[in-house]
Amino acid sequence: MEKKRSGRRGSVTLTDVAQAAGVSQITVSRILRDKGPVAEETRQRVLAAVRRTGYVPNRLAGGLASSGSRLVGVIIPSLSNIVFPEVLRGVHAALDGTGFEAVVAVSDYGMAHEERLVSSLLAWQLEAIVVTGLRHTKLARTMLERCNARIAEVMEIDSAPIDVAVGLSHRRAGFDMGRYLVELGYRRFGYVGHDWDADYRARLRYDGLMLALDEAGLTLLDEERFDGPSSTQVGREMLRKLLARTRGLDVVVFSNDDMATGGMFHCMGAGIRLKQDLAIFGFNGLDIGQALPMPLSTVRSNRFLIGKLAVEKLLEQRERPKLPTVIDTGYEIVVGATA
Repeated sequence: MEKKRSGRRGSVTLTDVAQAAGVSQITVSRILRDKGPVAEETRQRVLAAVRRTGYVPNRLAGGLASSGSRLVGVIIPSLSNIVFPEVLRGVHAALDGTGFEAVVAVSDYGMAHEERLVSSLLAWQLEAIVVTGLRHTKLARTMLERCNARIAEVMEIDSAPIDVAVGLSHRRAGFDMGRYLVELGYRRFGYVGHDWDADYRARLRYDGLMLALDEAGLTLLDEERFDGPSSTQVGREMLRKLLARTRGLDVVVFSNDDMATGGMFHCMGAGIRLKQDLAIFGFNGLDIGQALPMPLSTVRSNRFLIGKLAVEKLLEQRERPKLPTVIDTGYEIVVGATA
């Protein structure tokens, strides 16, 4: 039977799974290791008990398990999106000199994929784990809630965390974006975005934007969304389609800076004067948007700080507090030259 770490939360054990399934520990172990013949009905009953209890095998059973693995897991949705490498820089800065090392995994914005990664990483008896966002599958959330490790959910604070949340309110950021643009005098709004199912933080910003427009007695005149990940090329093509269908827009809000940069390239190629003929507004505050001849108007998030503060908070104490902690890293509206 697996040992629980002294001073840490108790996790689900092999005994718990066996009792939930009504079988012996040996049977559970055999099924999980896929060793020896087992009736299919028994196998399914045990696997259902594993899912229900959130059991995670201990791959460090024995001597190492009692002292911990000195590992901090980090699950991010993408390495191609520059937002998340900046979070990783913050993570590594916080770990420097602590004796802990980061183990990084990429979910490709897939919740089922994240679930598998959570199970795999927790099996190594991590000291802590950093995951992106507050939305997970039911099983992933169960595993995170019941494991011994400290948990940081990063990039957002729009709902209650398991342990620690570090980030910003995307709904409030979207609202502040909308109110800022309304105060500048814009009235004919368009929107260009990407897949909300994968990147639901973009949906939260959209919801905040809609609230700001409604408060000002305005509505979104038209929108174009791509059913897939964001990119500069997608932003360029989506703006082209939007403007071909709807004329007279004076500002277009983009789901992020990647998309907005593509929109700027479309305007440059089509002879549309930025800010004079059409204002463009993004989100994230990426370097590429600020390096253009006309710096992008956007919202800058504190990505390095998010990664750094998350790890620092987790390593303050090994025991998970009874009440969760929320750390708001805020954001800044970058005036730029495109709105």
